[in-house]
Amino acid sequence: MEETFEPFNRVFLEVGPFTIYWYGVIIGLGVFLGYLLASRESVKRGMPKETFADLLLFAIPIAIISARIYYVIFRWDQFAADPIRVFFIWEGGIAIHGALIGSVLTAYFFAKKRNISFWQLVDVAAPSILLGQAIGRWGNFMNQEVYGGPVTREFLEGLFLPEFIINQMYINGTYYHPTFLYESLWNLVGVALLLYLRRLNLKQGEIFMSYVIWYSVGRFVIEGMRLDYLLIGGVLKTAQVMSIVLVIGAIILWVYRRKDPLTPRYFDEMPKKKEPVTTKETTKTKKKKK
Repeated sequence: MEETFEPFNRVFLEVGPFTIYWYGVIIGLGVFLGYLLASRESVKRGMPKETFADLLLFAIPIAIISARIYYVIFRWDQFAADPIRVFFIWEGGIAIHGALIGSVLTAYFFAKKRNISFWQLVDVAAPSILLGQAIGRWGNFMNQEVYGGPVTREFLEGLFLPEFIINQMYINGTYYHPTFLYESLWNLVGVALLLYLRRLNLKQGEIFMSYVIWYSVGRFVIEGMRLDYLLIGGVLKTAQVMSIVLVIGAIILWVYRRKDPLTPRYFDEMPKKKEPVTTKETTKTKKKKK
């Protein structure tokens, strides 16, 4: 007898004509927690309190647009017959690499406008980005997407997964690799690593490049297991090609910046603590004013 499991309801809330999906709620939660983490650290680095709140006002919409453009470019055959569907983003179809490209470009121009070090800005943001990605993958879980090849129930039970994950991975009569979970856990380990690297006072930019390398290595391996993917020329998996390019680029940039002895370090622009004013100094100041 074939097993049957009721998947989780994708809808979080319905208010009149408006429908709020779990995917959006979970993505929003990831962005919010990432913002809290980055905002707290940015103040320690001497940036204005509103830095990341202002950055997100630009970065979020640009990331969504660029993520959609990236997806459409590599899936144009899906939209060629009816191009207007390019704008139907609620039907699904965004790519994280597109979002990252848009976000980094936004951060670059934002930093120039605010006269903030771009490398320090992305160093502060790196753990938050990875945290957001780790949480966001659970939105894919609710949608029953981003899964790998078929497996047996015994295989999933051997991973000591909770029952609700095993049942959600039962799709159209087959169990699948929970690659969303593999990537989420990989990203969470990466968050811990990046937070540790903060304490080492690396040169500015090296925490961000560590993020690029860590995420890209994990994504390359996990992408090889996934059944849903974008292709270049109908042959190469786009995410794997992009991962290789990013790793090589990050390493080259790391070595290049390391050679420059003037490259500032992560703690270099920490705000100086004000020395407490003593009673004697206060009295002297008052006498001078007189």
